[in-house]
Amino acid sequence: MKLIIQIPCYNEALTLPQTLRELPQQVEGVDTVEWLIIDDGSTDETAEVAKRCGADHIVRLAGHQGLARGFAMGIEACLRRSADIIVNTDADNQYQAADIPLLIAPILRGEADLVIGTRPIGETAHFSLAKKFLQRLGSWVVRIVSGTAVPDATSGFRAMSRRAALRLNVFSNYTYTLETIIQAGTSNMSVASVPIRTNAPVRETRLVKSIPDYIKKSVMTIFRVFMLYKPLRFFVYSGALVFTAGFLLGVRFLYFYFTGTGRGHVQSVILAAVLLLLGVQLGILGLVSDLISTNRRLLEDLQFRIRQSEAVKNK
Repeated sequence: MKLIIQIPCYNEALTLPQTLRELPQQVEGVDTVEWLIIDDGSTDETAEVAKRCGADHIVRLAGHQGLARGFAMGIEACLRRSADIIVNTDADNQYQAADIPLLIAPILRGEADLVIGTRPIGETAHFSLAKKFLQRLGSWVVRIVSGTAVPDATSGFRAMSRRAALRLNVFSNYTYTLETIIQAGTSNMSVASVPIRTNAPVRETRLVKSIPDYIKKSVMTIFRVFMLYKPLRFFVYSGALVFTAGFLLGVRFLYFYFTGTGRGHVQSVILAAVLLLLGVQLGILGLVSDLISTNRRLLEDLQFRIRQSEAVKNK
């Protein structure tokens, strides 16, 4: 049983030594523990520092490609190196590495495919009230969309089984956290959460440039993944909402018309007709998208088998 701990990095030469010092070299329940660093086009000495600090593997990306891409490349590299369990953590030592045994325990027991470390958000002093509220709101939305019970959807401290790693795909260029949970939930994987501890921040986050920007990108990620994995529900619900608005406008016009005051409300008829047609079109689009999603699921199964076959060859 091999555990690989991966760390996506971008210009982390200053913070990486402390993070690596705290990583375990032995974990109960696994035979081998290895460290893998993903150098996302760093312009400092991140790769050299990682090598000096004892990293087993270093994957260097050509140019800065973003956190989501670095995470995905790390997963592929871990699979090629025959990882049975993959743990992802941050280079800024945000998460306490001593909790890695807790994180992988549900996987070792066969109870989960993906495990998310739940931070003590309410007790984290450096999180503003706005950030705490948005984190809870975002996690609630992800729970609804994914059908999981993850309390901390944006946590990057997570473990996954080989089976989960083989199935997951990352399409976003922004972050992998929300997308992978929604994928796992809609793909009937078993998702669990465990409470973990965090360390005091050593620098400002680089992912959140501003609260409005973070909200916009997170909402777009959720919508994109939901449309991809639940297209029928997305388009039918959207179409029903638009159709209902058009229907109500039509009823409003008929009311004025039969009460003798319909003159001047012709624009309501036009808008109602447009909304009704748009609602029907969205419903049809949902049916077509659902048929396409059937092909996507078949392709994902084929991809899983190919990845599985390649992984077996690498063992």
